[in-house]
Amino acid sequence: MHDFGLPILATLALWWGSTGIIFYLDSLPRKTFPYTMGAATVLVAAALWGLVATSNHQTAGSAYGAFSYGLICWGWQILGFYMGYVTGPQRQPCPPELRGLGRFIEGVRTGLYHELSALIGAVALLALSHNQPNQLGFWTYATLWWMHESAKLNVFFGVPNLGEEMIPDHLRYLATYMSRRPMNMFFPFSVTISTVITVWLAWAATAATTPFEATGYTMLGTLMALAVAEHWFLVAPLNANALWAPMSKRQEEYSGLIEGELIALENFADRDESWTAPLPHICEARHVAQVLELVAAGAFGEVEEVKGALRTRAHWIAFEISGSRARMTPFTPRNPQEPRIVAVGRHLDRDRLMAAIENCAA
Repeated sequence: MHDFGLPILATLALWWGSTGIIFYLDSLPRKTFPYTMGAATVLVAAALWGLVATSNHQTAGSAYGAFSYGLICWGWQILGFYMGYVTGPQRQPCPPELRGLGRFIEGVRTGLYHELSALIGAVALLALSHNQPNQLGFWTYATLWWMHESAKLNVFFGVPNLGEEMIPDHLRYLATYMSRRPMNMFFPFSVTISTVITVWLAWAATAATTPFEATGYTMLGTLMALAVAEHWFLVAPLNANALWAPMSKRQEEYSGLIEGELIALENFADRDESWTAPLPHICEARHVAQVLELVAAGAFGEVEEVKGALRTRAHWIAFEISGSRARMTPFTPRNPQEPRIVAVGRHLDRDRLMAAIENCAA
């Protein structure tokens, strides 16, 4: 009987730890980025050497090694993207008038160089382990690549939880290519594909005849199970990014920025055409999103700016309207506060707006 507990724990630890390290390094000052990428490049060179060295071995130890090497190679790709070294030719916010295919093409152009780099990396890993019995490093890389691509497509087509608060400042324009919707048509297909692969890998692990196969299939199966969980985190009333909050400085800085903007707007909102009001103690995020879309469309008067903070059953959400765009982002308040909304504009229909907001109570 094979031991499945250790490979599962190792996969969870390596996945959580590597993601947290990337978030931490990416939240440091930009002057540290060249040193970080330099060290990461040395590490990935060592990982490629290790991949070749373990490619003709089929032991439990070589499975752990190959999995780690594939993880390091993918981490290097992600680090290069989020630090802004390998992104794409489009580095500007999405024009508001773009819709459909045009918006999709511009969205692809924001990460085109990264996608090409990821493809080259996959080909390189496959070539290094070609015709060798241990190709776990390549399949680890390929699994992580699928998780990344599927998540990107889902946030483009629209999900409730976009995770904008984890985007670095120099890539903030990426948020304009995301859509906040209760669901999209791609989501059921993507989560079903990941679930089917997870079940098959779990079956393969239980049917394995060697420790290498059992370890490899278990680690890949656990990674795919995490992909399924990540898909559901996109639509569930949970803030999955809280898993890495202790390892990232960005969340604290972002929370402080939101609170400061709210205070500044409240101090400004003493004109006749400005308005501030408390929100229900617990709100339904999707109802608030619908109200914000109506406000942005001018259903309650001419609005120049709206900011606020609300609390759902799962977490706090900051929201804003600037121009014709409405945005909602999970955050963690640094100081105790009450849910509230602040609006600045002309001819505001405050009674109707307040009634719509009160209907958002959970």
